[in-house]
Amino acid sequence: MIFSLRDAIDILIVAYVVYRVIRSIQGTRATTLVKGLAVVFASSVVARALSLRTVSWLLDQTTTLVLVALPVVFYPELRRGLEQIGRGQLFNWPLGRGAAREAMDLEAVCRAAAQLSARRVGALIAFQRKTGLDEYIEAGVRLDALVSSELLLNIFEPGVPLHDGGVIIAGGRIVSAACVFPLTDARLSGGLGTRHRAAVGLSEQTDAVVVVVSEETGVISLAAGGSLRRYLTESRLREQLAFHLQGGELS
Repeated sequence: MIFSLRDAIDILIVAYVVYRVIRSIQGTRATTLVKGLAVVFASSVVARALSLRTVSWLLDQTTTLVLVALPVVFYPELRRGLEQIGRGQLFNWPLGRGAAREAMDLEAVCRAAAQLSARRVGALIAFQRKTGLDEYIEAGVRLDALVSSELLLNIFEPGVPLHDGGVIIAGGRIVSAACVFPLTDARLSGGLGTRHRAAVGLSEQTDAVVVVVSEETGVISLAAGGSLRRYLTESRLREQLAFHLQGGELS
């Protein structure tokens, strides 16, 4: 059998489609489910190799149930993928963002937080990292705008419809506003209200980094990994955000 140019094109197309599918579920809860499926299949192979008939039968039944349940479990991802195909986005090559653009975004958030703090205007700003925040993004008001301090100041201006709730920044864009985040069950120190509980709650359930400005005191805080660091200055907030967004942990 001769390997032809047509075969090479066929392989490249399949490889690219698989790559785009992986990219579409990367950072979502589907990633964890895929890892679980991989463990089940690997265990099944090992059980067959060791002739563990009962274990093999049990894993086979589990595999059948999982395959039946897949369309239901992956419904949000399947719907999102079909929407991307409809909008012609599935085959767009992902463009990376430069360090300069990221630094500008971080600076805009820190500048806005400082101004909101000085005026004692409450704010809640979440940075998406590896774990997707699609369920919170879709429940909010979609914006898809460039990150700027002016826009953030307008969003959190008292009396503006988007004032309540949180803003989510993902891929260098303000993707959604007026988002509702899960509240933590942990006991926080006195004087911390719903914004702080939402910030800690989101950082517990995801790897998001969340900036909070207190409406009562103007104190700037940062939530990451289920922990809350308070009384941050603009420069300290800038340092902490840069540290976390580069993959660090709360110090």
